[in-house]
Amino acid sequence: MPKITDIVGHQVQLKQLQDDLGHENVSHAYLFAGNDHLGKMTVARRFASQLLSQGVEPDELEKVQNQIEKLVHPDLLVLDQLWIEDICEDWDVIAKTSNVSQQHRAKKPPAKTNIISIDDIRVLQDRLYETGTGTWRCCIIRSVERMQDAAANAFLKILEEPPAGLVFLLTTQSTSALLPTIVSRTRVMTFHTPPHEQLLPLLTDFSEDDAQFILHLAQGAPGTIITLRDNSDLLRAERLMHSKALSFWRSQSLRERVQLLSPLHKRGEESDQFIMHLAMALREQAPTRPLPATRALTELIEGLNTNAHRQLIAQRFALAITR
Repeated sequence: MPKITDIVGHQVQLKQLQDDLGHENVSHAYLFAGNDHLGKMTVARRFASQLLSQGVEPDELEKVQNQIEKLVHPDLLVLDQLWIEDICEDWDVIAKTSNVSQQHRAKKPPAKTNIISIDDIRVLQDRLYETGTGTWRCCIIRSVERMQDAAANAFLKILEEPPAGLVFLLTTQSTSALLPTIVSRTRVMTFHTPPHEQLLPLLTDFSEDDAQFILHLAQGAPGTIITLRDNSDLLRAERLMHSKALSFWRSQSLRERVQLLSPLHKRGEESDQFIMHLAMALREQAPTRPLPATRALTELIEGLNTNAHRQLIAQRFALAITR
Protein backbone atom coordinates (compact mmCIF):
# COMPACT_ATOMS: atom_id res chain seq x y z
CA MET A 1 0.00 0.00 0.00
CA PRO A 2 1.36 3.49 -0.85
CA LYS A 3 2.26 5.63 2.13
CA ILE A 4 -0.08 8.50 2.85
CA THR A 5 2.64 10.90 1.70
CA ASP A 6 2.88 9.30 -1.77
CA ILE A 7 0.27 11.21 -3.77
CA VAL A 8 0.57 11.80 -7.50
CA GLY A 9 -1.63 14.56 -8.91
CA HIS A 10 -4.99 15.60 -7.43
CA GLN A 11 -3.67 19.00 -6.34
CA VAL A 12 -7.10 20.60 -6.76
CA GLN A 13 -8.70 18.06 -4.43
CA LEU A 14 -5.89 18.34 -1.88
CA LYS A 15 -6.18 22.13 -1.84
CA GLN A 16 -9.95 21.98 -1.40
CA LEU A 17 -9.59 19.64 1.57
CA GLN A 18 -6.90 21.87 3.06
CA ASP A 19 -9.15 24.90 2.62
CA ASP A 20 -12.04 23.07 4.30
CA LEU A 21 -9.80 22.34 7.26
CA GLY A 22 -8.33 25.82 7.38
CA HIS A 23 -11.71 27.55 7.21
CA GLU A 24 -13.37 25.11 9.65
CA ASN A 25 -15.73 24.03 6.89
CA VAL A 26 -15.15 20.27 7.15
CA SER A 27 -18.09 18.24 5.85
CA HIS A 28 -19.45 15.31 7.84
CA ALA A 29 -19.08 13.11 4.73
CA TYR A 30 -16.91 13.21 1.61
CA LEU A 31 -17.32 10.96 -1.42
CA PHE A 32 -14.19 10.54 -3.55
CA ALA A 33 -15.30 9.32 -6.98
CA GLY A 34 -13.12 8.09 -9.82
CA ASN A 35 -11.53 5.07 -11.49
CA ASP A 36 -9.70 2.44 -9.47
CA HIS A 37 -6.08 2.98 -8.32
CA LEU A 38 -6.07 6.74 -8.86
CA GLY A 39 -5.14 7.43 -5.23
CA LYS A 40 -8.54 8.11 -3.65
CA MET A 41 -7.78 6.00 -0.56
CA THR A 42 -4.36 7.59 -0.22
CA VAL A 43 -5.92 11.06 -0.24
CA ALA A 44 -8.54 9.90 2.26
CA ARG A 45 -5.86 8.67 4.65
CA ARG A 46 -3.86 11.88 4.19
CA PHE A 47 -6.90 13.99 5.11
CA ALA A 48 -7.74 11.71 8.05
CA SER A 49 -4.18 12.16 9.30
CA GLN A 50 -4.54 15.94 9.10
CA LEU A 51 -7.86 15.87 10.96
CA LEU A 52 -6.67 13.56 13.72
CA SER A 53 -3.48 15.59 14.17
CA GLN A 54 -5.43 18.73 15.03
CA GLY A 55 -4.57 19.98 18.52
CA VAL A 56 -1.84 17.37 19.04
CA GLU A 57 1.24 18.62 20.89
CA PRO A 58 4.36 18.79 18.67
CA ASP A 59 6.21 16.19 20.74
CA GLU A 60 3.28 13.76 20.29
CA LEU A 61 2.74 14.36 16.57
CA GLU A 62 5.08 11.66 15.29
CA LYS A 63 3.50 9.09 17.61
CA VAL A 64 -0.02 9.98 16.44
CA GLN A 65 0.91 9.86 12.77
CA ASN A 66 2.57 6.47 13.29
CA GLN A 67 -0.66 5.20 14.90
CA ILE A 68 -2.63 6.45 11.90
CA GLU A 69 -0.22 4.81 9.45
CA LYS A 70 -0.53 1.47 11.26
CA LEU A 71 -4.32 1.78 11.68
CA VAL A 72 -4.16 1.61 15.48
CA HIS A 73 -5.31 5.16 16.22
CA PRO A 74 -8.46 4.93 18.42
CA ASP A 75 -10.30 7.60 16.41
CA LEU A 76 -9.68 6.07 12.97
CA LEU A 77 -11.94 3.37 11.51
CA VAL A 78 -11.15 1.87 8.12
CA LEU A 79 -13.19 -0.68 6.17
CA ASP A 80 -11.18 -1.66 3.13
CA GLN A 81 -10.19 -5.26 2.46
CA LEU A 82 -12.80 -7.84 3.48
CA TRP A 83 -12.46 -11.39 4.77
CA ILE A 84 -13.68 -13.71 1.99
CA GLU A 85 -13.66 -17.50 2.15
CA ASP A 86 -11.05 -19.14 -0.11
CA ILE A 87 -9.96 -15.72 -1.39
CA CYS A 88 -8.84 -13.51 1.49
CA GLU A 89 -8.55 -15.36 4.79
CA ASP A 90 -5.25 -14.00 6.18
CA TRP A 91 -6.15 -11.73 9.09
CA ASP A 92 -2.66 -10.21 9.10
CA VAL A 93 -3.11 -9.12 5.49
CA ILE A 94 -6.58 -7.73 6.16
CA ALA A 95 -5.31 -5.80 9.20
CA LYS A 96 -2.98 -3.80 6.96
CA THR A 97 -5.95 -2.07 5.33
CA SER A 98 -8.93 -2.58 7.67
CA ASN A 99 -9.24 -2.20 11.45
CA VAL A 100 -12.97 -2.88 11.88
CA SER A 101 -13.72 -6.35 13.25
CA GLN A 102 -14.74 -8.88 10.59
CA GLN A 103 -14.83 -12.03 12.71
CA HIS A 104 -18.53 -12.39 11.90
CA ARG A 105 -17.68 -12.96 8.23
CA ALA A 106 -15.87 -16.20 9.10
CA LYS A 107 -18.81 -17.70 10.98
CA LYS A 108 -21.22 -20.16 9.36
CA PRO A 109 -22.21 -19.54 6.68
CA PRO A 110 -18.91 -17.79 5.88
CA ALA A 111 -18.79 -14.78 3.56
CA LYS A 112 -17.88 -15.69 -0.01
CA THR A 113 -18.14 -12.30 -1.69
CA ASN A 114 -16.68 -8.81 -1.58
CA ILE A 115 -20.10 -7.39 -0.67
CA ILE A 116 -20.46 -5.16 2.40
CA SER A 117 -23.42 -6.68 4.23
CA ILE A 118 -25.83 -5.37 6.85
CA ASP A 119 -23.78 -7.30 9.46
CA ASP A 120 -20.65 -5.38 8.42
CA ILE A 121 -22.50 -2.09 8.89
CA ARG A 122 -23.83 -3.17 12.29
CA VAL A 123 -20.32 -3.96 13.52
CA LEU A 124 -19.11 -0.63 12.16
CA GLN A 125 -22.03 1.21 13.78
CA ASP A 126 -21.11 -0.16 17.22
CA ARG A 127 -17.69 1.47 16.84
CA LEU A 128 -18.94 4.76 15.41
CA TYR A 129 -20.64 5.83 18.60
CA GLU A 130 -17.63 5.30 20.84
CA THR A 131 -16.27 8.39 22.62
CA GLY A 132 -13.43 10.01 20.71
CA THR A 133 -10.11 11.10 22.18
CA GLY A 134 -9.80 14.29 20.13
CA THR A 135 -11.78 16.86 18.16
CA TRP A 136 -12.34 14.58 15.18
CA ARG A 137 -13.01 10.94 14.45
CA CYS A 138 -12.68 9.52 10.92
CA CYS A 139 -14.31 6.58 9.17
CA ILE A 140 -12.89 5.55 5.80
CA ILE A 141 -14.80 3.08 3.62
CA ARG A 142 -13.41 1.97 0.29
CA SER A 143 -15.74 1.24 -2.63
CA VAL A 144 -19.05 1.97 -0.95
CA GLU A 145 -20.80 0.58 -4.03
CA ARG A 146 -19.98 -2.83 -2.49
CA MET A 147 -22.85 -2.31 -0.01
CA GLN A 148 -25.89 -4.46 -0.64
CA ASP A 149 -29.29 -2.73 -0.38
CA ALA A 150 -29.92 -3.49 3.29
CA ALA A 151 -26.42 -2.31 4.22
CA ALA A 152 -26.77 0.87 2.14
CA ASN A 153 -30.08 1.74 3.79
CA ALA A 154 -28.65 1.16 7.26
CA PHE A 155 -25.62 3.26 6.41
CA LEU A 156 -27.87 6.02 5.08
CA LYS A 157 -29.50 6.34 8.50
CA ILE A 158 -26.06 6.94 10.03
CA LEU A 159 -25.28 9.58 7.39
CA GLU A 160 -28.54 11.36 8.15
CA GLU A 161 -27.71 11.72 11.85
CA PRO A 162 -23.94 11.24 12.23
CA PRO A 163 -22.24 11.36 15.64
CA ALA A 164 -20.73 14.76 16.46
CA GLY A 165 -17.17 15.20 15.20
CA LEU A 166 -17.29 12.14 12.92
CA VAL A 167 -16.10 12.58 9.33
CA PHE A 168 -16.83 9.92 6.71
CA LEU A 169 -14.35 9.56 3.86
CA LEU A 170 -15.90 7.30 1.23
CA THR A 171 -14.61 6.16 -2.15
CA THR A 172 -16.43 4.84 -5.19
CA GLN A 173 -15.71 4.06 -8.82
CA SER A 174 -19.22 5.09 -9.84
CA THR A 175 -21.66 7.42 -8.13
CA SER A 176 -24.43 5.97 -10.32
CA ALA A 177 -24.00 2.64 -8.49
CA LEU A 178 -24.96 4.28 -5.17
CA LEU A 179 -28.28 5.27 -3.67
CA PRO A 180 -28.94 8.87 -4.78
CA THR A 181 -29.78 9.71 -1.15
CA ILE A 182 -26.28 8.63 -0.07
CA VAL A 183 -24.65 10.75 -2.76
CA SER A 184 -26.80 13.76 -1.82
CA ARG A 185 -25.61 13.58 1.79
CA THR A 186 -21.92 13.77 0.90
CA ARG A 187 -19.60 16.33 -0.62
CA VAL A 188 -18.60 14.70 -3.91
CA MET A 189 -15.06 15.19 -5.17
CA THR A 190 -14.24 13.73 -8.59
CA PHE A 191 -10.77 12.30 -9.22
CA HIS A 192 -9.26 12.19 -12.70
CA THR A 193 -6.24 10.54 -14.28
CA PRO A 194 -3.12 12.63 -13.54
CA PRO A 195 -1.35 14.21 -16.53
CA HIS A 196 1.26 12.06 -18.25
CA GLU A 197 4.12 14.30 -17.09
CA GLN A 198 3.20 13.72 -13.44
CA LEU A 199 3.37 9.95 -13.89
CA LEU A 200 6.75 9.71 -15.65
CA PRO A 201 8.80 10.55 -12.52
CA LEU A 202 7.50 7.32 -10.95
CA LEU A 203 9.45 5.33 -13.56
CA THR A 204 12.80 7.12 -13.76
CA ASP A 205 14.78 3.91 -13.10
CA PHE A 206 13.12 1.95 -15.94
CA SER A 207 14.03 1.60 -19.59
CA GLU A 208 11.86 3.53 -22.02
CA ASP A 209 10.30 0.29 -23.22
CA ASP A 210 9.39 -0.89 -19.72
CA ALA A 211 8.19 2.57 -18.72
CA GLN A 212 5.88 2.83 -21.72
CA PHE A 213 4.55 -0.69 -21.12
CA ILE A 214 3.74 0.09 -17.48
CA LEU A 215 2.10 3.41 -18.40
CA HIS A 216 0.06 1.71 -21.09
CA LEU A 217 -1.00 -1.11 -18.78
CA ALA A 218 -1.84 1.21 -15.87
CA GLN A 219 -4.01 3.47 -18.04
CA GLY A 220 -3.02 6.49 -15.97
CA ALA A 221 -3.60 4.95 -12.52
CA PRO A 222 -0.70 5.87 -10.18
CA GLY A 223 -1.50 2.99 -7.81
CA THR A 224 -1.10 0.44 -10.60
CA ILE A 225 2.14 2.07 -11.75
CA ILE A 226 3.60 1.91 -8.23
CA THR A 227 2.52 -1.72 -7.79
CA LEU A 228 4.14 -2.80 -11.07
CA ARG A 229 7.22 -0.68 -10.42
CA ASP A 230 7.80 -2.25 -7.01
CA ASN A 231 6.97 -5.87 -7.95
CA SER A 232 9.30 -7.24 -10.61
CA ASP A 233 7.65 -10.68 -10.54
CA LEU A 234 4.25 -9.15 -11.25
CA LEU A 235 5.70 -7.04 -14.06
CA ARG A 236 7.22 -10.14 -15.67
CA ALA A 237 3.89 -11.96 -15.37
CA GLU A 238 2.10 -9.07 -17.06
CA ARG A 239 4.73 -9.03 -19.80
CA LEU A 240 4.19 -12.74 -20.40
CA MET A 241 0.42 -12.37 -20.51
CA HIS A 242 0.72 -9.47 -22.96
CA SER A 243 3.02 -11.53 -25.16
CA LYS A 244 0.39 -14.28 -25.28
CA ALA A 245 -2.29 -11.74 -26.19
CA LEU A 246 -0.15 -10.43 -29.03
CA SER A 247 0.49 -13.99 -30.20
CA PHE A 248 -3.26 -14.61 -30.30
CA TRP A 249 -3.86 -11.73 -32.74
CA ARG A 250 -0.83 -12.56 -34.87
CA SER A 251 -1.46 -16.30 -35.15
CA GLN A 252 -3.24 -17.80 -38.13
CA SER A 253 -3.78 -21.16 -36.42
CA LEU A 254 -7.17 -21.85 -34.89
CA ARG A 255 -5.68 -24.50 -32.63
CA GLU A 256 -3.01 -22.15 -31.29
CA ARG A 257 -5.56 -19.41 -30.71
CA VAL A 258 -7.83 -21.74 -28.76
CA GLN A 259 -4.90 -22.78 -26.57
CA LEU A 260 -3.88 -19.18 -25.93
CA LEU A 261 -7.39 -18.39 -24.66
CA SER A 262 -7.16 -20.93 -21.81
CA PRO A 263 -6.96 -18.18 -19.13
CA LEU A 264 -10.58 -17.33 -19.99
CA HIS A 265 -11.94 -20.74 -19.04
CA LYS A 266 -12.27 -19.88 -15.35
CA ARG A 267 -13.89 -16.77 -13.96
CA GLY A 268 -11.45 -14.69 -11.92
CA GLU A 269 -8.71 -12.09 -11.88
CA GLU A 270 -6.52 -13.90 -14.40
CA SER A 271 -9.38 -14.02 -16.90
CA ASP A 272 -10.19 -10.34 -16.42
CA GLN A 273 -6.54 -9.39 -16.81
CA PHE A 274 -6.13 -11.42 -20.01
CA ILE A 275 -9.20 -9.74 -21.51
CA MET A 276 -7.56 -6.38 -20.85
CA HIS A 277 -4.36 -7.55 -22.54
CA LEU A 278 -6.33 -8.79 -25.54
CA ALA A 279 -7.89 -5.35 -25.88
CA MET A 280 -4.52 -3.61 -25.47
CA ALA A 281 -2.88 -5.91 -28.00
CA LEU A 282 -5.70 -5.35 -30.48
CA ARG A 283 -5.22 -1.57 -30.25
CA GLU A 284 -1.50 -2.06 -30.86
CA GLN A 285 -2.35 -3.92 -34.09
CA ALA A 286 -4.51 -1.04 -35.39
CA PRO A 287 -5.14 0.16 -38.02
CA THR A 288 -4.40 -3.17 -39.70
CA ARG A 289 -7.07 -4.92 -37.62
CA PRO A 290 -10.51 -4.95 -39.26
CA LEU A 291 -13.64 -3.83 -37.44
CA PRO A 292 -14.98 -7.42 -37.15
CA ALA A 293 -12.14 -8.21 -34.70
CA THR A 294 -13.30 -5.41 -32.41
CA ARG A 295 -16.89 -6.61 -32.64
CA ALA A 296 -15.84 -10.19 -31.89
CA LEU A 297 -13.91 -9.04 -28.81
CA THR A 298 -16.92 -7.07 -27.59
CA GLU A 299 -19.14 -10.14 -28.03
CA LEU A 300 -16.57 -12.23 -26.14
CA ILE A 301 -16.63 -9.85 -23.18
CA GLU A 302 -20.43 -9.76 -23.16
CA GLY A 303 -20.58 -13.56 -23.34
CA LEU A 304 -18.13 -14.03 -20.46
CA ASN A 305 -20.28 -11.76 -18.29
CA THR A 306 -23.12 -14.28 -18.55
CA ASN A 307 -23.42 -17.74 -17.04
CA ALA A 308 -22.79 -19.42 -20.38
CA HIS A 309 -20.05 -22.05 -20.87
CA ARG A 310 -16.84 -20.00 -20.86
CA GLN A 311 -14.69 -22.46 -22.79
CA LEU A 312 -17.27 -22.68 -25.56
CA ILE A 313 -17.51 -18.87 -25.73
CA ALA A 314 -13.72 -18.66 -26.05
CA GLN A 315 -13.69 -21.27 -28.84
CA ARG A 316 -16.36 -19.38 -30.77
CA PHE A 317 -14.33 -16.20 -30.41
CA ALA A 318 -11.19 -17.90 -31.76
CA LEU A 319 -13.21 -19.30 -34.68
CA ALA A 320 -14.68 -15.90 -35.50
CA ILE A 321 -11.22 -14.32 -35.60
CA THR A 322 -9.65 -17.11 -37.69
CA ARG A 323 -12.28 -17.15 -40.43
